[in-house]
Amino acid sequence: MIYRIAFGAVLVVFLFISAASAQKAEITVSLNETFFDALLDSVFQNFNPPEFSIAKSDFYRREAETPRQAKGEFQNSNLSFRKNSATPRLSGKNSVCNESVKILREINGIRTAVRFREGKIFVPLAFSGSYSPPFIGCVEFAGWAETNIDLEFDQSSQRLIGRAHILNVNLSGTGGLGGSVIAKLIQSSIDKKLNPIDILRLDKISFLVPIQNTGNIRMKAVGVQPEIVNGSLNVRIAYEFLKS
Repeated sequence: MIYRIAFGAVLVVFLFISAASAQKAEITVSLNETFFDALLDSVFQNFNPPEFSIAKSDFYRREAETPRQAKGEFQNSNLSFRKNSATPRLSGKNSVCNESVKILREINGIRTAVRFREGKIFVPLAFSGSYSPPFIGCVEFAGWAETNIDLEFDQSSQRLIGRAHILNVNLSGTGGLGGSVIAKLIQSSIDKKLNPIDILRLDKISFLVPIQNTGNIRMKAVGVQPEIVNGSLNVRIAYEFLKS
């Protein structure tokens, strides 16, 4: 009798766990480097290159580099200076300097791309641009930035988002001179115009199941676990089924 009661209790617990787990499911979305290469090709073929203003960068407000430091860093570099381009801070007139950074598909053999390596997301960014540091004049620059993207799951908005961080900037023909200044300008622009980046909107890969004369069952993402392997990003999404 005792064994029958114990067996019955175990059976009830097993059925309860099975029913509870049956209300949850997991799917995997895989995004590989080939996908992003095709996406970027389409973007650059069909639209103007992405361009971000750096005219009102936090660099100026924080004075991360003093005018003397900035001048010392650039005066011996191979960056291009436009003649007669005094900054509006000195002349009080509108500067001809565009003060923006433009993302390019490729420069000097380095292509803008998304790469999955060693458990991280690396994004080399090819770019060109210009800005007007104090007491210097208009500076034209070009090169590429080593960028890392960190992933976050925003459960309230049901989004997998990324945040781009500039690790290093390599300027063409300057031997690294001016890289720290350009890195600050580009990071400030990315933070204002790009971060956070939508990777996946989980409500777009959800669906409703109508139950006749009763209502609907909907999917709600309750957890996301990204896994980065060489060449691809696998996103495991845990859903629960709720009445709506």
